[in-house]
Amino acid sequence: MLDWRKYRDQLQAGLAGIGRTSPEILRGYRGLSDAGSKTSLLGAKTRELIALGVAVTRQCDGCITTHTTAALKAGATREEIVEALGVAVSVNAGAALIYSARVLDAFNTLSAPDTAPAS
Repeated sequence: MLDWRKYRDQLQAGLAGIGRTSPEILRGYRGLSDAGSKTSLLGAKTRELIALGVAVTRQCDGCITTHTTAALKAGATREEIVEALGVAVSVNAGAALIYSARVLDAFNTLSAPDTAPAS
């Protein structure tokens, strides 16, 4: 298993290196991140639960450690996190099912005789 605390520390050190080399990249990211968290409609805990679902979908370990820490600080319970992850699993399964229809569409097109005139 990954040592998440050590990984988080290494990640932060790596990002600090990016910030020293190109501070405008981190400023831009922070501006976008801050803008997304200034809404008063969703609480911090809800935003972090959504972020964890996205982190799983994007397979982003840095996002997982960052947003798990933030979710804990916002008061999220293990049960709430598991429920949010269940939503991510369900949506991803649904997306795979829907995209499966595209494979069959491609198959139908590509397996049919090409009727386009030769150029």
